[in-house]
Amino acid sequence: MSRLPEPGASRSRYSGGAIAFHWAIALLIAVNIALALITDDWHGPARSAAIQIHKATGITILVLSIARLLWRLAHRPPPLPAELRLWEAVAARAVHRLFYALMIVLPLSGWLMVSASANRKPLNWYGLFGLPYLPFEGDKAVRGFAHEAHEILGYTMMALIVLHVAAALKHHYSDRTRLLARMWPGQVAANR
Repeated sequence: MSRLPEPGASRSRYSGGAIAFHWAIALLIAVNIALALITDDWHGPARSAAIQIHKATGITILVLSIARLLWRLAHRPPPLPAELRLWEAVAARAVHRLFYALMIVLPLSGWLMVSASANRKPLNWYGLFGLPYLPFEGDKAVRGFAHEAHEILGYTMMALIVLHVAAALKHHYSDRTRLLARMWPGQVAANR
């Protein structure tokens, strides 16, 4: 498959599609992390409703992340700025690869966890249509593994987000590079 830049796109910025995927998925991940953290001690119907939203949002993240990966394979990203140190470029590539892995494996671990439950609750996409379960109903070992994986991967995602945001802000405000403008929607004012 040929990897072409988006027509008319500047080589210093990501394509419009990549930017849209980035921010849509980032928002959904933030919502899902918040739901997981704030509802941990909830009980009853409010928790059940929040968990249903968490599951549907996780499946949405999974689908969008696969679409984003396919977009990335077909649309070459802009080259990293020449002023980055070698270790920064290596770290940037590693973090992006880890993000792609987590954006796919984290929702899959959640889907596997609810699929392996002996007491399955309805699995649907925001109440609009049902979603299939994976074929592991009642498998305690799979459920235990998936639960632990989901939790560890969730905390790993949170740590990676903090690292990613800190690095973007460091490059923008301390190094005064235009790195943040590569992924920012619309135009970013020139650095001062």
